[in-house]
Amino acid sequence: MLILLPPSEGKADAGTGRRLDLARLSLPELTGAREEVLAALVALSDGGDEEAARAALGLSESQRGELRRNARLRVAATAPADRLYTGVLYEALDLASLPPAAQRAARRSVLISSGLWGAVRLTDRIPPYRCPVGARLPGVGALSAYWRRALAPAMDAAAGAGPVLDLRSGAYAATWAPRGEVAARTVTVRVLHEREVDGVPVRSVVSHFNKATKGRLVRDLLTAGARPRSADGLVAALRDLKYTVLEQPGPSHRPRQVDLVVTEL
Repeated sequence: MLILLPPSEGKADAGTGRRLDLARLSLPELTGAREEVLAALVALSDGGDEEAARAALGLSESQRGELRRNARLRVAATAPADRLYTGVLYEALDLASLPPAAQRAARRSVLISSGLWGAVRLTDRIPPYRCPVGARLPGVGALSAYWRRALAPAMDAAAGAGPVLDLRSGAYAATWAPRGEVAARTVTVRVLHEREVDGVPVRSVVSHFNKATKGRLVRDLLTAGARPRSADGLVAALRDLKYTVLEQPGPSHRPRQVDLVVTEL
């Protein structure tokens, strides 16, 4: 099973180990693309036009320190991705507290999308950075389109022959869309919060709650030792974990879309 996660805007303040070595990252076929994006980001962040750099990266004036951080990416200390990302989803997933067997499964199964790296595994050592996938970098252009061209062969290979649980947000999902036989094995998840309004159940997406639920979902699958062999098996595993799963109709050649309905905040 391959589990696809979005990155988080929240990251550790600093790395704790050796400098970045692109050649040591997973999915080595992405090394050339990573080098191109990294070079463009460092040049933009260290180019002297702070206003243009902040606009390209969606940074406020109070976030100018992110440019200084980006400018030093090649010499900054790194940390494993499982310690670097600290947002809501990763707090709920709480990788460090998983049992050893579940941690090993996470290292095998999880890929994290990234505007800078394309995709990384939990053990990949990377420095803290700021590079949203919605950015446009000089010489590279829109990152979503750039990675859409670069990622397909690597992601198709990473998917292997098992099911794919795609929990990425829309912007990151646009960088790789599974096709053909891989799409038939892919399950995408939307989390809906159900509440009662004047006695009528109303369902809606709540961003913070959506991220936390996805983190707990992955934690539950890993802790349970779930090893589904198909999209059907993955949906059944979610139901076995007592999630309320509603399947959405769609063509068989597209990823299967399911809603998880939850009531507690």
